[in-house]
Amino acid sequence: MDFGQTERSRELLERLRTFIATEVTPLEQRIRAARSETPEQRRDVAAADLWSVSPEYRELQRKARDQGLWNLFLPDAELGAGLTNVEYAPLAEEMGRSPFASAVFNCDAPDTGNMEVLYHYGSEAQKQKWLRPLLDGEIRSAFCMTEPGVASSDATNMAATAVVDGDEVVLNGRKWWSTGIGHPDCRILIFMGLTDPDAHRYRRHSMVLVPIDTPGVEVERMLSTMGFYDEPGGHGEVSFTDVRLPLDAVIAGPGRGFEIAQGRLGPGRIHHCMRLVGLAEHALELACRRGLERTAFGKRLIDLGGNRERIADARIAINQLRLLVLNAAWLLDTQGLAGARSAVSEIKVAAPRVAQQVVDFAIQIHGGAGMSGDFPLAGAWTAARALRLADGPDEVHQGLVARFELAKYTEAVK
Repeated sequence: MDFGQTERSRELLERLRTFIATEVTPLEQRIRAARSETPEQRRDVAAADLWSVSPEYRELQRKARDQGLWNLFLPDAELGAGLTNVEYAPLAEEMGRSPFASAVFNCDAPDTGNMEVLYHYGSEAQKQKWLRPLLDGEIRSAFCMTEPGVASSDATNMAATAVVDGDEVVLNGRKWWSTGIGHPDCRILIFMGLTDPDAHRYRRHSMVLVPIDTPGVEVERMLSTMGFYDEPGGHGEVSFTDVRLPLDAVIAGPGRGFEIAQGRLGPGRIHHCMRLVGLAEHALELACRRGLERTAFGKRLIDLGGNRERIADARIAINQLRLLVLNAAWLLDTQGLAGARSAVSEIKVAAPRVAQQVVDFAIQIHGGAGMSGDFPLAGAWTAARALRLADGPDEVHQGLVARFELAKYTEAVK
């Protein structure tokens, strides 16, 4: 195993770290301060403003792009940074320390996954029309897969349809937790639906590119995640009613939806998990600083109860998690998704759990302040908790890991 960083990745990491410290963090603090104002202070702010993107934020994106800190996730030296998963992992970790950083560098979900889908599976026409504007940051996108009417942890339950009708494909159904649907720049959706119920269970579905303004597409409502709306992107419930599109809107042809989904989720889970390492690191830093600065009962908070042991446990857990994620990244780089499936599922279970535990400790040591908007901890806890469901719940990934483990002994018995 080789988790070493190249000179190129180290140089990008240092530049990224400096940009986040000098540009992103100050903006994040100003945004948090504005959102923490009282209702009276904010009475002149229209609700719609929360779903807009400030000129200041767009200027940060322009600066990032001008400095070459753009599309860092894409392993293509012409369109992105051309990094391997192992090389990109520390950059994703650094971005994970801030809820805003990934989007500043055009490395935010679901756009990263959607761009990878178009990059690997899209036709030249699809790439020209949608991939290029996404890479340029001119538009944003959403991914419509999860459904409110079925247990979506089993994707074969999918009820929404993408039926081929001559030279068209017709979409019907309802999706929710469609991340990014509320963003003012969202222009394109990737919809997954049932095309042929009689085909093999993994050849029944298709992925379709749907412009958001297509007749029959309706954003029914925006969903809160434990009270957070994650504006300006958010998560929405979307209905598709007799949505007709030309057949060339289907990505890679009918019946390839599951194949595309697996290809999309491999690197994406690495990105999520490394960002969670960064989130946990930031939470631990905040906890240590708070514990050293505050006193109670005549002692520093850090010297009360078992707080020192909790800090030690958090450091050990984060270091273990980082190595686990780097191992999955290395396997994905060297053996492809087929050789990394168990490892990717392992980190998908471990990363949100560790992050959630560390953030919970940080909230506890901050007291009531930890639950307020004055610190990023409440949002961080919610993000970690949500990722125990996003891209497959814990139990699905545990089942896959167990299946791979038991197969070793099943084969031996045979």
